[in-house]
Amino acid sequence: MEENQHTTMSTTKFSDDLYGHPSFTAIADETSAGMRIPDVQILTSGGLHIPAHTSILASVSPVLENIIDRPRKHGRSERVIPVLGVPCDAVAAFVRFLYSSRCTEEQMEKYGIHLLALSHVFLVPQLKQRCTKGLAERLTIENVVDVLQLARLCDAPDLYLKCLKFMSNHFKAVEKTEGWRFVQNHDPWLELEILQFIDEAESRKKRTRKHREEQNLYLQLSEAMECLEHICSEGCTSVGPYDMEPTKNRGPCSKFSTCQGLQLLIRHFAMCKKRVNGGCLRCKRMWQILRLHSSICDQPDHCRVPLCRQFKLKTQVEKKGDDARWRLLVRKVVSAKAMSSLSLPKRKREEEPRERMDNHGIRTFRL
Repeated sequence: MEENQHTTMSTTKFSDDLYGHPSFTAIADETSAGMRIPDVQILTSGGLHIPAHTSILASVSPVLENIIDRPRKHGRSERVIPVLGVPCDAVAAFVRFLYSSRCTEEQMEKYGIHLLALSHVFLVPQLKQRCTKGLAERLTIENVVDVLQLARLCDAPDLYLKCLKFMSNHFKAVEKTEGWRFVQNHDPWLELEILQFIDEAESRKKRTRKHREEQNLYLQLSEAMECLEHICSEGCTSVGPYDMEPTKNRGPCSKFSTCQGLQLLIRHFAMCKKRVNGGCLRCKRMWQILRLHSSICDQPDHCRVPLCRQFKLKTQVEKKGDDARWRLLVRKVVSAKAMSSLSLPKRKREEEPRERMDNHGIRTFRL
């Protein structure tokens, strides 16, 4: 009689907890659909008893399966599984996920950190992946240090890396938080790891910025080479081949952004009296442009750019090549020119070489 009374009271307790908490609707649906009554309780830190089915828990979590099977092997039946250290509602959301494989945005917002810890402890990879993604989307100045520490403890490298990047981008604000002060006082190794990551990130940014500036320079030189060929073969607003009148359009050239500046440099080069003695910096720049063109040009006998063939012959007569830095510059400019040509429409790429082949034999300017 006492045993029947005890069974009835236990069942009543299961039912009250099962249907009285909003997070247990999935369990209630299973029970009302004909599934046997819950045969185990999950005890939370707040004293809440959450009814559950051992078959469901064991099928989703290998850790819970071991907890359930261990008493059975010794002839005992474990009726309570303690899940302590996290809020009661977080445990309730965890149990609901075990039944339904669903987690609401509200639960992720409130208990994402706790759910990540539970998913790691009880080996529920689907929930762990959901928490990793959800927490990465909800990083803030105030919580990023806590999430970083948890990601390290829970072996979540993607989330850990995203936290480091977030801290690197907002470090001035993060270092004012209580979480950062806690790391400084209690976890010097983590502090060192974070600072090293930020330092490496800054170095990468500097290298990227320097590389981008270099690429822009090579693109400008590549455009200057094309602009030089354009001026020498077609003529432009104020400079052109000696047998062609410059265009009547006195406005800036729309074909190349560097055209106007290069025409001014050519005009200066043609009239400067200091260039003979090498005393003019602008003339030296023009000599370098002509030499660079000659190093790139593969048709010097038909090229219309002044001194192209002469530079080629001088290199052959002296029987010595250019220095390593100059060869590297030539390769970079050629590469930039190739990348620039690939970005043009196919038809225009096919027409440009044909135009260059048709123009030959003239190596002087008309100013």
